[in-house]
Amino acid sequence: MNDPRRARTRPTRFLLAALVAVAALAAAWPAAPVVEAQAPILIRMATLVPDGSSWYLILKEAADKWKQVSGGRVTVRLFPGGVAGDDPDVVRKMRLGTLSAGLLTSVGVAEIDKSVYAMGIPLMYDSYDEVYWVHEKMRPKLEASLEAKGFVVLNWADGGWVNFFTTKPVALPDDLRRLKLFTWAGDAESVEVWRSAGFNPVPLPSTEIATALQTGLVEALGVPPQVAVISQFFNHAKYMTDLRWQLLQGATIITKAAWEKIPADVRPELLKVFQEAGARLQKEIREAEAKDVEAMKKRGLTVVPVSAAQRAQWQKLTESIYPRIRGKIVPAEAFDEAMRHRDEFRRQRGAAAGK
Repeated sequence: MNDPRRARTRPTRFLLAALVAVAALAAAWPAAPVVEAQAPILIRMATLVPDGSSWYLILKEAADKWKQVSGGRVTVRLFPGGVAGDDPDVVRKMRLGTLSAGLLTSVGVAEIDKSVYAMGIPLMYDSYDEVYWVHEKMRPKLEASLEAKGFVVLNWADGGWVNFFTTKPVALPDDLRRLKLFTWAGDAESVEVWRSAGFNPVPLPSTEIATALQTGLVEALGVPPQVAVISQFFNHAKYMTDLRWQLLQGATIITKAAWEKIPADVRPELLKVFQEAGARLQKEIREAEAKDVEAMKKRGLTVVPVSAAQRAQWQKLTESIYPRIRGKIVPAEAFDEAMRHRDEFRRQRGAAAGK
């Protein structure tokens, strides 16, 4: 006779066996891939350029375009006005990975490769054309060197011609020797060269210039007119020497590690955005120089004229310290190459003028 208890357990056993088989089949079946939206790549970019300035607005527009061009895959967060520190601080943070990029002056770029200083040797160049002739000749090698050290150049630009802004009139080198002159902190070689020529350099972070002028710690500094306007340095340094000392070079640079995280298909368009921004910035600065000087004159600035004889004294001074600049501040090879290209430009210009 059949045991009714066994009969009742058979369906249960069949059901359990079926469930186990289904579970095993489900475990063996390939799982459908889980598609997750990739988080946007965040580029942290710092600059000394003040928030709200025309320079900052050009930079912000370029940053906003990166998000648009990349379809939201890349966003840029700007840290303007020196909130991330001076240029050397920004480069150090880029190396640590806390920042991704920076709009730097030549002082910042020189933290990576001092060859950039070859385009800013005092009184070596007479015009934008001369500087950028030399720059184009030296740019490929310089960009390759920067990339080998872990940095990619997004654009080159400049801040305009540097003039001396001072608390007392300066027409001659001896006038400047009597004043406390701002120099960038951390650049011991420049401080040594200034002192060897009889000047009184005061090394400070550029973020402390305004306070130093107010307290009298600094009485003179070399900056382009637009920087003097934007930063209001002329409120305390009320004299400007009418002498183009050097061109303040700069570049927007991103770490190679951050650049290579960006999808390769959008990199060319992103590079184009910043190159166009660099060209706009250069145009803005060149067109604004005379207007900025006039605006400062209306607010109390005095422009100190420099005669041909006085300029000759400045030229004699700078040429006397070129041997100390070469090798100490500007690598000897870069110094010689820049001088050679400049002389080539002048020969060609002279030949063209003689036709």
